[in-house]
Amino acid sequence: MPGSICCSRALVWCVLLLSLAGSNGVLASAPPKVGSGYKLVSMVEHPKGGALVGYLQLKKRTSTYGPDIPRLRLFVKHETKDRIRVQITDAGKQRWEVPYSLLQRESAPPVTGGRITGIPFTAGEYQGEELVFSYGRDPFWFAVHRKSNREALFNTSNGALVFKDQYLEVSTALPKDAALYGLGENTQPGGIRLRPNDPYTIYTTDISAISLNTDLYGSHPVYMDLRSLGGHGVAHAVLLLNSNGMDVFYRGASLTYKVNGGLLDFYFFAGPTPLAVVDQYTSMIGRPAPMPYWAFGFHQCRWGYKNLSVVEGVVEGYRNAQIPLDVIWNDDDHMDAAKDFTLDPVNYPRPKLLAFLDEIHERGMKYIVLIDPGIAVNDSYGVYQRGMERDVFIKLDGQPYLAQVWPGPVYFPDFLNPSGVSWWIDEVRRFHELVPVDGLWIDMNEASNFCTGKCTIPTTHLCPLLNSTNPWVCCLDCKNLTNTRWDEPPYKINASGETTRLGFKTIATSATHYNGVLEYNAHSLYGFSQAIATHQALQGLQGKRPFILTRSTFVGSGAYAAHWTGDNKGTWENLRYSISTMLNFGIFGMPMVGADICGFYPAPTEELCNRWIELGAFYPFSRDHANFASPRQELYVWESVAKSARNALGMRYRLLPYLYTLNYQAHLTGAPVARPVFFSFPDFTPCYGLSTQYLLGDGVMVSPVLEEGATSVSATFPPGSWYNLFDTTKVVVSKGEGSVKLDAPLNEINVHVYQNTILPMQRGGTVSKEARATPFTLVVAFPFGATEADAEGAVYVDDDERPEMVLAEGQATYVRFYASVRGKAVTVRSEVDMDSYSLQKELLIEKLSVLGLEGAGKDLTIQVDGANLTANAASSPYIAGANAELQGHHDVESRSQKSVVVEVGGLALPLGKTFTLTWNMQIEA
Repeated sequence: MPGSICCSRALVWCVLLLSLAGSNGVLASAPPKVGSGYKLVSMVEHPKGGALVGYLQLKKRTSTYGPDIPRLRLFVKHETKDRIRVQITDAGKQRWEVPYSLLQRESAPPVTGGRITGIPFTAGEYQGEELVFSYGRDPFWFAVHRKSNREALFNTSNGALVFKDQYLEVSTALPKDAALYGLGENTQPGGIRLRPNDPYTIYTTDISAISLNTDLYGSHPVYMDLRSLGGHGVAHAVLLLNSNGMDVFYRGASLTYKVNGGLLDFYFFAGPTPLAVVDQYTSMIGRPAPMPYWAFGFHQCRWGYKNLSVVEGVVEGYRNAQIPLDVIWNDDDHMDAAKDFTLDPVNYPRPKLLAFLDEIHERGMKYIVLIDPGIAVNDSYGVYQRGMERDVFIKLDGQPYLAQVWPGPVYFPDFLNPSGVSWWIDEVRRFHELVPVDGLWIDMNEASNFCTGKCTIPTTHLCPLLNSTNPWVCCLDCKNLTNTRWDEPPYKINASGETTRLGFKTIATSATHYNGVLEYNAHSLYGFSQAIATHQALQGLQGKRPFILTRSTFVGSGAYAAHWTGDNKGTWENLRYSISTMLNFGIFGMPMVGADICGFYPAPTEELCNRWIELGAFYPFSRDHANFASPRQELYVWESVAKSARNALGMRYRLLPYLYTLNYQAHLTGAPVARPVFFSFPDFTPCYGLSTQYLLGDGVMVSPVLEEGATSVSATFPPGSWYNLFDTTKVVVSKGEGSVKLDAPLNEINVHVYQNTILPMQRGGTVSKEARATPFTLVVAFPFGATEADAEGAVYVDDDERPEMVLAEGQATYVRFYASVRGKAVTVRSEVDMDSYSLQKELLIEKLSVLGLEGAGKDLTIQVDGANLTANAASSPYIAGANAELQGHHDVESRSQKSVVVEVGGLALPLGKTFTLTWNMQIEA
């Protein structure tokens, strides 16, 4: 045994032997060589200009994971000043890649088997405005670096390029202190910053979000890299656009991709700020979809609302408790025997449901239901019949692929098939005529399957089993598929954290889509393609802005849908994990995201539900959702939770104009609604791993309680003044050193606004329809004790029913706010774009709340559209003040502790007209 060797050898010899020995003490053989790399044999300028084309020749054949592809084609193009594309593929034939019809982008030259000829390119570098491509010839390697400082962003020179039919491998070197984010979807227990040696497998899988460091519902092979250089945070991003399953090995000083197929299609985004990275990324993959205003209200759902009376009772419960509620949801309870696009005639009779919808629509509330992709195999079911007639289902061995989900045996529609898309659009239309739902929730679309392999409907027993308490147990007759290289590929990714088969509890990977596309290649696109088809369907109904919630996602899904983080648990750990997943999806270009508040299962404690609604009230997408097996957990069930909900959701509904403006900015630039703190403070390295706090936009910090029994929060604040939004007389002045202890009683959450911010707020309400019609308050935050400072903000208002979110006369108004203090003189003013919409809606500003100044306000003057405003019945301006209370770091000069909150009230300023307010601050002895 190894221990006996150690007794008679020097320590160094012992360590060497032990490192080579297996678990039984036998010397282990070296792993087989996977590949020997390629050499560059030619490089030319593309004949149409603006790109390079190169050809690579295999250096030495290897057999591990299959034979090497002998000749590769390299394509390099600076697509924009801050984005470069590097694509490597088979030079002899076209390989699978993400269809351009799904993700529209610039096309690369098609592979025809012949060579592209042009002027030889002999320089060692290919320069763009921001980025530079460099390379070596033998062995071939490439690097991308910044033009400004030569910093390498990606460098493959330390590892061999491997390119086989079902195995691709490439590695890059990294600085050990680089902070990486992304590579999802997974639940990251260590927080948002990627940890070296954690597994990062990317393959869409229906496995509960409680599973840690495991491939989950979405496929996002993109990462952001943030580095502190000379005291400044500099960011870039790398996307490998590939829909095949992959493992990504992050070792700290290196990152290696091991991919099951497709091609290497890299995009590099120069940044240099995190916001610039997301702007560049979403300009390529698609800007986030505009959301209707009501989507930022609160949502309630439960799997287990067994009849319409229960749903009506839930809505009434929220009204009686005076807790805001905008949207009521049904899981599959409304369906007839779990069949899509149907109603249970007993528990959800159509006449009563329509009457209920008329009632809630009158109040401004909305109704959303779930649909799964699996279509029940049932000859009396019209949806199934029409699908069979149009031949829209995914096939195996020439027949529709049989799977099992909630209704029992099902077929899966093929959303890569144009006929499948048009059939789906028609079914959505038919259902909307049956029930005028306000949005659709597409679930189980990884796709999820209760069975594995090739299945048939049993002849010896029923399926589904009658009165089964475990409907997710496979009841079909199935056999594993092991006879194809698609079902048993040579390289097995760490699927489900256990290297399970790629077809485990999903569609068999040897099944085929339209035009023979293999499920092996297209698997992770299924939810994405369904979201696109559903978006097309809803956009064609009544000309309204679609709302779609999807579980499975891919690169670009944010252009069509919102996302929730899936099946979580009602535990304190899952409460914490939700923040990192939410922030990751902002980076992925899906800013409308949230977790199931209070947990999907099992029963949360009362204290946990208090803390979860306090946090969840500030998710971009805020929804309580529970499993049928859990006790009821609507927010009014516990009085203490109801109190927390009224407090936190009350603030959310006051912040709706701010959240909706962030939605507009996300649609324009990709900027996340909820952001890691480093997005606004990239130079502040203590926030690089911060996963217990986050920002809404660039100026509002959320600092939740995440630990059981805690009544305070240890919070990190970047340097500056931070004002408590629930009580703006409380301020934290931070120098960025250490943490700040904040009181957090059971029913309270800490939310702060940052200096130099102007925050648009309204009075709030219990439905967004009423809240958005109330007057505005502008919260103007200056640095604590400021005598020379500026602040700014904006608000966007529109008719959110229109499909497009555009700034157009009569449809929307955009107002920029500016404030300054110079000595004693204070000025707050506005600039208005497209005034008619807000004037038509008679939107008014009733108050300013100005934070951080010293003294009392005097000599107020007001101008509206350049004319002096005099007091009238609608406007009786006044100035009042309150002393501020310094919290946290007591390291400011004593004179600044006299800072006050100045309220300029009694206003009736039309939002759609420019205004200027000026006054002087007078310090009284």
